[in-house]
Amino acid sequence: MTGQRSDARRNYARVLAAAETEVAAHGAQASLERIAREAGVGSATVRRHFSTRRALLNAVFAERVRALCERAQVLGSEDDTRTALQTWLRELLAYSVAARGLADALSYEPLGDDGAGDSCAAVIEAAGSPLLRRAVADGSVRGDVTVHDLVTLVVGIALATEHHSDPAAQAERVFRLAIEGLDPTAA
Repeated sequence: MTGQRSDARRNYARVLAAAETEVAAHGAQASLERIAREAGVGSATVRRHFSTRRALLNAVFAERVRALCERAQVLGSEDDTRTALQTWLRELLAYSVAARGLADALSYEPLGDDGAGDSCAAVIEAAGSPLLRRAVADGSVRGDVTVHDLVTLVVGIALATEHHSDPAAQAERVFRLAIEGLDPTAA
């Protein structure tokens, strides 16, 4: 952003503010044309700042993702590694349910040669990896589980429950089922 003209920086800020509002109202499929209208710019300006919908979603959720990463660092010092990992995953799920479009942003494959290393999904996976490694190392989580598996689980739950009358409660119920399984003694 540094080195840009002041009008370009203002346009970026207006587009991002409009995108945050539209994504909150309409999710990841928010209209780029409406975002441009609400920001008072042309659609080419939106595309100049955000070449893809994915880039726009990453910018919209950057602050939320940063908070989740900080939380993972804090939880990384907990003694009970399984509980720390589950707590972080529950918070990721709660954010994903509360913030329309975040689950869609996280559903993009985070790895690859397309420069996606700073995507929401890649950043989230990098933050969760130490929590999972610690839990695997002490034997509280199976060794074949990947952080990508866990993020995929959270995204799937968030997307599957987003239209329920109480998505947060349903998401928590399904998450608990996924974590505890069908074992009747786990309830």
